[in-house]
Amino acid sequence: MTSINTLIMTDLFYNISTFPTIIFQGLNNTNIREISMKGNRLRKAIGNVVADSLPSTLETLDLSNNEIKEIKFGMSRLLYLNMRNNSLGEYLVNHSYTTSSYMQLKGIELSHNSIYELKYALFNGQKNLQRINLSKHFLKEFSLDLSHQSKLRELDLSNNFIKRLSEKYINEILKKSDLKINLLNNTFEWSCLTYTTLTWMSENIHHFLPSENYKCQYDDGTIIILNNIKERVDRLEKVCASHTILIICNLVGLVTVCVITAIGLVYRYRWKLCYIYYMTRSKYSRNKPPKSDVTYSYDAFISYSDHEKDFIPHLEKEENFKLCLHQRDFVPGEEIAAIITNAVHESKKIICIKTRSFLDSYYCIFEFNMARMESIYSRGEQNILFLVFYDQILLRELPLVMLEIIK
Repeated sequence: MTSINTLIMTDLFYNISTFPTIIFQGLNNTNIREISMKGNRLRKAIGNVVADSLPSTLETLDLSNNEIKEIKFGMSRLLYLNMRNNSLGEYLVNHSYTTSSYMQLKGIELSHNSIYELKYALFNGQKNLQRINLSKHFLKEFSLDLSHQSKLRELDLSNNFIKRLSEKYINEILKKSDLKINLLNNTFEWSCLTYTTLTWMSENIHHFLPSENYKCQYDDGTIIILNNIKERVDRLEKVCASHTILIICNLVGLVTVCVITAIGLVYRYRWKLCYIYYMTRSKYSRNKPPKSDVTYSYDAFISYSDHEKDFIPHLEKEENFKLCLHQRDFVPGEEIAAIITNAVHESKKIICIKTRSFLDSYYCIFEFNMARMESIYSRGEQNILFLVFYDQILLRELPLVMLEIIK
């Protein structure tokens, strides 16, 4: 086996944009430990049928200062990968830099790659990682799953645009290791929305370096230095507590207004809703053949109080009308409201015998309102409702809807 420990090929490939994988094939039978190919113009570094994995003995691969937009090799035994100053920003949104499910990688350098978003599981399967450099990018938040990187010691997120952190997964690491996080030259959002994150940072400030130079920005654009983060977070807590109370009060007020409005609308259109409900139920619960012509089962539906039940039958005998009378034609055992609605719908006219007992009866008023709804919504506002005053009743004693019909 040929003994080659280090291979340096810098500033060589000006006319080659694709990584020359043939090099790896020739190094498979050597003891190669380190390859440096920085300072070239390589744009694509993806394995192929010639070589889809790095040499098994390779520990360090330096591809910095190229123009690489895509990279993917099997690198299960690689220890250090340097991809500084390339163009992997768009690629790493949805792709990984390796085909290996498990790696021994200890350090990865990804700074200066115009990264604005990273694949959620980018570092999964890399449990030996000790150092990750993601500095000098356009990251606005950091929410990668690092919960399995228990050996991680350094996470460099400096010089980004991070306004908030997802502490969920980072917190898992802090329980297992002495991780140091560099967030220098990021400007955090200083508001109640980030209070939880800022509180978490305050409680774990010894994990952040150099924390005395961190900055926060108020909603009005004012930037402050977090030279005493614990004290400032305590102030923010008081501000947010007052805001929370105000929000709760406003929310309760809004819900109350919505409930009152809903109740008001339901009350205003209660008779319409009742009519639609019972008519719909009647339509689907009764097996009736469709009518080709408009026909009615009764000439008239008579709405009256039980106090006048002896008077009503004379109308039917003397005038030879087929009338619907509740004490005779209503089927016992069915829901009274549904029977009334259906009887009104099956009657050509509706006659209400107005007495004081009528006005005091819930079901008489219900029959009257179902007749109104029938007239408006099923008969095209035809005049099918007639009021017969059997008692002397003052106008001020009548409900407003009856007055509207009389006028």
